[in-house]
Amino acid sequence: MESATGPGVKQKVHAAVVVGALGIVFGDIGTSPIYTLQTVFNPDDPHPVPVSTGNVYGVVSLIFWSVMIVVTLTYITLVMRVDNDGEGGIMALIAMLRRWGGAANSRAAGLLVLAGVFGAALFFGDSMITPAISVLSAVEGIKVVEPGLGELVVPATAVIIVMLFAFQRKGTATVGRLFGPVMIVWFLTIGTCGAIGIAGHPGILRALSPTYAIGFLWGHFGIAFFSLAAIVLAVTGAEALYADMGHFGHRAIARGWLLLVLPACVLSYLGQGALILRDRGAIGSPFFLLVPAWGRLPMVLLATAATVIAAQAVITGAYSVASQAAQLGYLPRLRIAHTSASTIGQIYVPGINWLLMVSVLTLVFAFQSSAALAYAFGMAVVGTITITTLLFFALARVHWHTPLWLVCLGAGVLLTIDLLFLAANLTKLAHGAWLPLLIGLTAFTVMTTWQRGRQAVTRERERAEGSLCGFIDLLRADPGSYARVPGTVVFLNRGKQTTPLALRANVAHNHTLHDQILIVSIETLPVPHVPDEQRIRVDDLGYAGDGILHVSARFGYMDSPDLPSALRLLAPEQTEGPVALDEASYFLSTVELVRGPAQTMAPWRKRLFIATSYLTADAAEFLGLPRDRTVIIGSRIQV
Repeated sequence: MESATGPGVKQKVHAAVVVGALGIVFGDIGTSPIYTLQTVFNPDDPHPVPVSTGNVYGVVSLIFWSVMIVVTLTYITLVMRVDNDGEGGIMALIAMLRRWGGAANSRAAGLLVLAGVFGAALFFGDSMITPAISVLSAVEGIKVVEPGLGELVVPATAVIIVMLFAFQRKGTATVGRLFGPVMIVWFLTIGTCGAIGIAGHPGILRALSPTYAIGFLWGHFGIAFFSLAAIVLAVTGAEALYADMGHFGHRAIARGWLLLVLPACVLSYLGQGALILRDRGAIGSPFFLLVPAWGRLPMVLLATAATVIAAQAVITGAYSVASQAAQLGYLPRLRIAHTSASTIGQIYVPGINWLLMVSVLTLVFAFQSSAALAYAFGMAVVGTITITTLLFFALARVHWHTPLWLVCLGAGVLLTIDLLFLAANLTKLAHGAWLPLLIGLTAFTVMTTWQRGRQAVTRERERAEGSLCGFIDLLRADPGSYARVPGTVVFLNRGKQTTPLALRANVAHNHTLHDQILIVSIETLPVPHVPDEQRIRVDDLGYAGDGILHVSARFGYMDSPDLPSALRLLAPEQTEGPVALDEASYFLSTVELVRGPAQTMAPWRKRLFIATSYLTADAAEFLGLPRDRTVIIGSRIQV
């Protein structure tokens, strides 16, 4: 399948890139063997799965085929071939639907976009739950080594999480170089332990046949259905693979998955199944009991390192999703640090980082164990996966014009599987599955409120600013009402239809007009990156020679909008002469939001929108404007 922006160009994948991907994106799904089988056969589950030979074969077979269908087929083979100039993730799908879906059916496209926003909101829940459950599950292994150390699990987990989030500012590349070799050791180790377990009961290999999964579902549906709520834990991390695709690319992630991660995880699941068949008492912690007694403490340490990396996968994904959401208008402008000079997709978002850290620590202290968090985890993941599958097939139809029968067939099969997982998790609402839904609904409410509020503010600003062409006509009709002064000024504005409030105020109060006036609008296009040759568009607004120009500076939703650098791309023939950007002054209009009587939103949404606006990053810093030449003029707008 083509890239969303054109035919994909095959690039050589270096081993270092694959190693980096192993250290960033595979931690989540690669540590699922620690807790998946343990959770399925948990005797304290509200719908326990009895430990029997048939059930063990059926569960292991279901795990294997769930991984093959959801991860290998849905994500690696299908979804991850859809990139928006190399960027992936659910926000990239939303951007593509906004670009192409409206032409086919604006109402349907709007509903799909809303579904995508909710999927992104669920991913934020996933980003909070994954670090908590992953690190807890690994540190809990210490209880297998020495039961008396159980009281140290929660405080040790908290310390590890604080260190992890404190390290994020170093950047994805640094983290990947450190974590990649650790994950290679991890996958080789769990694969080896799994192979040893299989050797003790080779018959478990029969579970690779789909007949065992189908037979378990068909013959014991009452048990198998409820087990799906835990089996879905085996595919947790699939959504992070796609969200992190912009960091390493599809081919590097696909190679890492097929050549190392998938075989290692499958061997581990088979080995644990073989162990349970030999010793049913091992269901309490089959992953760690698969390791010889002398190696359990080193395995706990290695598992802890691996689960820290699992947390890294979703943290990195959360940065990408939040950044894209802000650029697409679903979140306030965020302060973003680019951590790589060579790879633009590698970013660090301080606000999201510290919010996640506080949230993760809250979950650790509130739930105390990985078992208590298991069903919350599954709901977050399966919700995002289901919506991603839906958006993928919608794009396949409206953009690639895939035959309707093929879309219906593919979507019917894959969504049926996703919805089975979703339905099973809904039965666990009272046991923790409510948590990601609450987080998702909260994030969804914030995102949709921000979008609606921005639209209301835009309408009000357009009314207050008035027509730009009309304003220029007034200036030309009464040149004696102001004096032209030397210099270049840049006024930031939302478009070329209205007059910047700062420009109106300058003429009204100072009665001056500079020789060169650039009215600049920032456009965020629904593509990740905009090349320099397409960055700038200039319009003389119908009056050549008056020194007033409108400039559109175009950026992708993954670009860092450095306005001075963009303006340096202007050619003298575009600007009626050279522009002295090194001496130019920049004028910004800031808006104080207050609640008004207009029925633009419900009162509680107005309060939420105004509160969220305080999180907006400083515009001058966001656009890279020189502080000593930036003037800010305020105004008040009612919403």
